[in-house]
Amino acid sequence: MKKKIISSAFSNLYTDQRIEKVCRTLYKNGYQIELIGNNWGGSEEMERPYPFLRIPLKSESLKTAYFEFNWKLYHELKKKADQNTILHANDIDALLPNYLIAKKLNIPLVFDSHEIFSEMPAIQGKMSQKLWRYLEKKIIPNIKFMITASGSYALWFQKKYEVSPVVIQNAPGRIEVRSEIPDNHPYIILYQGAINPFRGIDKAILAMHHLDNTILKIAGDGPRKKEYEDLVIQENLQEKVQFLGKLKPEDLRKITVMADAGLSIEENGGDSYLYSLPNKVLDYIQARVPLIMADLPEMRNIKNQFDVGEIIKNHQPQVIAEVIQTVLHKGRKNYQEELERASGILCWENEEPKLLEVFHRASQ
Repeated sequence: MKKKIISSAFSNLYTDQRIEKVCRTLYKNGYQIELIGNNWGGSEEMERPYPFLRIPLKSESLKTAYFEFNWKLYHELKKKADQNTILHANDIDALLPNYLIAKKLNIPLVFDSHEIFSEMPAIQGKMSQKLWRYLEKKIIPNIKFMITASGSYALWFQKKYEVSPVVIQNAPGRIEVRSEIPDNHPYIILYQGAINPFRGIDKAILAMHHLDNTILKIAGDGPRKKEYEDLVIQENLQEKVQFLGKLKPEDLRKITVMADAGLSIEENGGDSYLYSLPNKVLDYIQARVPLIMADLPEMRNIKNQFDVGEIIKNHQPQVIAEVIQTVLHKGRKNYQEELERASGILCWENEEPKLLEVFHRASQ
């Protein structure tokens, strides 16, 4: 009988595809899974083949929500974990209670760092950054089983804390895409993901001034949405920019496969962004959609391996528009061979064995 895995995250679980993929893979391979999140940011109805719990939070600010969640998560883990349990903590904001219970019961802990949490743009220079850095410094060097989402993240943690995380990219499952390519008039440029600062979204909006017969669709939600909607109105670009809101993964996929190009033009907002491999890059590749990418290490690395799109040399709106024009001029057809090759390599099916190996070692 395989061990029970309790996976936990500061997340409402609904749109977190990495957690869903990891839990589904472990469940499919005979582990008993229980998933714990919270209701911060909503508690949409959700179906999973394994039990899950969303801890109700009363906090009104994110700062106090973190403390409340960690306190309540500690007590949940204390109730549920036993000698036959592997704990699985997603990101540093769920790590402390997992670490304390793992130590107390002398049971294995797998830490999955989806990003470099202490270097996120939203906390740069704040008191909370000091707190997360302190937690990292105290806990991460003592962790035996660690995974992370990009090779550059792994090198960062290795240099900083002398740990060797296993790289498990957040790639989607392989999908077959019908061979006919949509003949869009106007062309469709897609941005999918969180509407956060340092994602290049405002620059992409301004780039639309330089593009004819083209629509920018923005799929997602986040703290900058209202600001960017106002920017569209201010720039009189309502005809050229559409906000689609937050979509279920299956609905988003239907939109992604119809795009002429996908944007992933993150800016260097600190080490977490600098070294990230955004999910959207792998999603576009799986949908066989050519990319417009930022000149950051992981995206440069993809471009060096597979000719799946073009890289912008800076974030000036005119430069972004010129690169979009290049991709549209070449046409989606001309990228298909390389997209097909990349989609067969950068898929979840190739990440699963590495994940299972980590949990197999943790079970010993």
